[in-house]
Amino acid sequence: MESFAADWLNLLFRWAHLIAGVGWIGTSFYFIGLDLSLRKREGLDKDVYGSAWQVHGGGFYNVEKYLVAPKKLPDDLVWFKWEAYLTWVTGFALLVVQYYYNASSYLIDPNVMALEPWQAISISVASLIGGWLIYDGICRSPLGRNTGVLAVCLFILIMAASILFSYVFSGRGALIHVGAFVGTIMAVNVFGIIIPNQKKVAAALMRGEEPEARFGIMGKQRSVHNNYLTLPVLLMMVSNHYPMLTGHPHSWLLVALILIIGGAVRHLLNRHEAGDTFRQFAWTLPVAGVGVIIAMIMTAPVERDYGSDQVTDTVVMDIVQTHCTTCHATKPSVDWVEEAPQGVKLESIADIKRYLDRIKAQSVDSDAMPLGNETGMTEEERTTLGAWIAQNKDTE
Repeated sequence: MESFAADWLNLLFRWAHLIAGVGWIGTSFYFIGLDLSLRKREGLDKDVYGSAWQVHGGGFYNVEKYLVAPKKLPDDLVWFKWEAYLTWVTGFALLVVQYYYNASSYLIDPNVMALEPWQAISISVASLIGGWLIYDGICRSPLGRNTGVLAVCLFILIMAASILFSYVFSGRGALIHVGAFVGTIMAVNVFGIIIPNQKKVAAALMRGEEPEARFGIMGKQRSVHNNYLTLPVLLMMVSNHYPMLTGHPHSWLLVALILIIGGAVRHLLNRHEAGDTFRQFAWTLPVAGVGVIIAMIMTAPVERDYGSDQVTDTVVMDIVQTHCTTCHATKPSVDWVEEAPQGVKLESIADIKRYLDRIKAQSVDSDAMPLGNETGMTEEERTTLGAWIAQNKDTE
């Protein structure tokens, strides 16, 4: 019953996280696109910076942007902030339910570092807090005054966190924490910098005073960071579905490629929205393309020498029963598993043959399974399993 409740919490938090995340990312993309598409037009009020004509859902919209607050603002002025706040809150709740509650399986890998659950959780929480403090300190330092230097520093910070996580957590735990690390920076940017600064600027304008320029500059800087980090963090959040990423021995290098690919694609979209000619941002396509090709080469399955000895069904069945059927069975023997994950049951040779490709990807080409390698599956056993799979693939 306990695992049943945990599964429902996982499902509800995941659903809420997706809903809030779609809202946050959608509004972020929309307002960046809106800001870049504003144009000066005849007849605009002198306080209006620009306007954009848009069509959607059968209706036409004329959106205007004021740099100076109008003399009167409505009571129902909308602040776009709760999407960001709820995305982080639901994401952290999901981290607790999925990775903290099942730390031994999802967060810890004894082959990487033998940790107690409380130690792994403490490292996780400390890294999220420490990451923001370091990032904020860099932005406020003299380094933050140069956009290019700051971008390099932010890249190095994320890479340092990625390397740390890869030496501390399981493959799944490492990449999901890169996503949580970046997501925390993005959410606190909204909560701690962007919204407070917007309120200070709005209050000054309503009083008829000239707002301090630094509030707007700082808010804009953090908003741009969030914009360019959005695409990479999305991929990090779904990385645990792809053992070719989480099981890679140098996953931090993949993180570097994901940052470059995502940043290039985001820049392409931004400059397109701004109305630049394709020639001005065409370089983003080859950069992203080369990044994808390198990532594909890095994650390509390594051909193993399985030798010429035949592996019997009995040997493979013993390996699977020892390391797989504790979860992948009609009645799992693991306390926290109610049903076979994804409905995959491995109780017979016929069952194993049915899922050859998935077993190879999860347990031969990577060490994604068993979870956290709790059963202590050896490299020799993985090679034996791979040899048997190769034999049976040849006979298909």
